[in-house]
Amino acid sequence: MNNWTQRWDERYSNEEFAYGEEPNNYLKEQIQKLKPSAILFPAEGEGRNAIFAAKLGWNVSAFDISEEGKNKALKLAEANNVSIDYQVGELETLNFKEEQFDVIALIYAHFPAEIKSEIHKQLDKLLRKDGVIIFEAFGKKHLEYLAINDKVGGPKDIESLFSIEEIKSDFSNYEIIELEEKEIELNEGLFHNGTGSVIRFIGRKK
Repeated sequence: MNNWTQRWDERYSNEEFAYGEEPNNYLKEQIQKLKPSAILFPAEGEGRNAIFAAKLGWNVSAFDISEEGKNKALKLAEANNVSIDYQVGELETLNFKEEQFDVIALIYAHFPAEIKSEIHKQLDKLLRKDGVIIFEAFGKKHLEYLAINDKVGGPKDIESLFSIEEIKSDFSNYEIIELEEKEIELNEGLFHNGTGSVIRFIGRKK
């Protein structure tokens, strides 16, 4: 097992939910503007966002590298009387199909720096034309906030954080509905607490 997988298995193996059981605020706000259809949650961890979408009537798929994350997500799904398709593994090994989804929600999907753009390009193929990306993750300015308060969480290396330029480049075939870096207050479980700097992006595939 590699260190990356081990790190997330350890984080998700506790009884308590690492990022809480409530959905991310931005995801919650954006998803309610859309008509429920097929949605994918990459790097979905313990399932809080996927379960929320399922409760709204979405057809939900999710994946992560952590088996522990999946176990927690399925437990949460059961407690909420919903079902989700949750796969474990690297994206290229999973059986998702091209143009399978209407929405892809990337919520703190911080993949290792050397592959994050490549993953975005792979995910793009899974989205239909006119499909929507909902994205929130830590921006490069976030390191300043992390230096003041490490309880806010997020990667500690600049390469794993995102910039507006990167998002424009990775999703160049998208109409930008919203794209900004902004300061927000996070209160999500044990590991996202305090003021941080995030990139938010809503894009529609051309």
